[in-house]
Amino acid sequence: MIRIAIAGLGNCASMLIQGIEYYRQHGEDYYDGLITPVIGSYRVTDIEVVAAFDVSNNKIGKDISEAIFEKPNITRKIVELEKKGITVSPGPVMDGVAPHMKDIFNPIELATRDDVIEELKKSKAEILVNLLPVGSEKASREYAYAAAHAGVAFINSIPVFIASDPSGEFPVLFKQKNLPLVGDDIKGQIGATIFHRSITSLFRMRGVSIEETYQLNVGGNTDFLNMKTESRLSSKRVSKTKAVTSTLNNPEVIENEGRVRIGPSDFVPSLGNTKIAYIYVKGTGFCGAPIKVEASLEVDDKSNCAAVLVDVIRATRLALDKRIGGAIKEISAFYFKHPPFQAKDDDEAYEWFHNFINMRNM
Repeated sequence: MIRIAIAGLGNCASMLIQGIEYYRQHGEDYYDGLITPVIGSYRVTDIEVVAAFDVSNNKIGKDISEAIFEKPNITRKIVELEKKGITVSPGPVMDGVAPHMKDIFNPIELATRDDVIEELKKSKAEILVNLLPVGSEKASREYAYAAAHAGVAFINSIPVFIASDPSGEFPVLFKQKNLPLVGDDIKGQIGATIFHRSITSLFRMRGVSIEETYQLNVGGNTDFLNMKTESRLSSKRVSKTKAVTSTLNNPEVIENEGRVRIGPSDFVPSLGNTKIAYIYVKGTGFCGAPIKVEASLEVDDKSNCAAVLVDVIRATRLALDKRIGGAIKEISAFYFKHPPFQAKDDDEAYEWFHNFINMRNM
């Protein structure tokens, strides 16, 4: 089994926990909807949640099978869950709750980093998955420190720069501890960023110079409500922008001249967990002829996330098995928007990942 802990028991965690059970109920050889059916020897059904942390008084102290359906979660129920015997533990609040979200999250200050370390050790977790709200810079770092000092690998799913830490502190720390570190900011299975990258990569491959591009995203869950505060979005905008502009031949030009805009745009409550992305790309081709693409993408935001997480979790366990520590380029580049090393396109990133999971134990 792969023993994981989750920090932030919101809608993504709800779909992840339900998704594992969904595939378990369908049998270990049922692979419909999965990106990678088997990684190493691991199937989705090998993943087991052994600990969970949250700051909401609505969830703390409850079994995870119940807590994932507590408000403000709105993820649809896709399976019937029996009690797991895993009680939600309190986590450090810090900047994990925006001021305008306090009445919704109902946070309580109960825990410290040492409490997280103790629970990780007690549960014998092998991997900690960070699913805190966007903008949780300090809280995410607190969980990363806790994971490192508890001897646990860390998956950073949100746009806080930990695996891609420009100071190098976290990659060095996890390298010293010989623990895998992957991130940052997870891509969806077929998400706005990977779809946008596919279009811009196609332009580049076919010799079309991109003059301007934008991506506008709207949704109706607490993620989008949380992101109405622009001050919490700086890392998110950088992450999504770099993921797209890294596929271009002239990224500095369109960024410096303000001809690129990518990121969350608005909260539309009626959409629920549905996310809609509007993508625009304008370029010039042969003899300066104009080429323009306008596209929209509609997805269930949380199943889109969970589909990637089940791959990342299994690949991270493979890194543990191979005793590889530090920031793992090969996992991060394919599955995250702001990895420590950005591939020029998703074909290259997939090649790195494929080579990694087929590499013999070191």
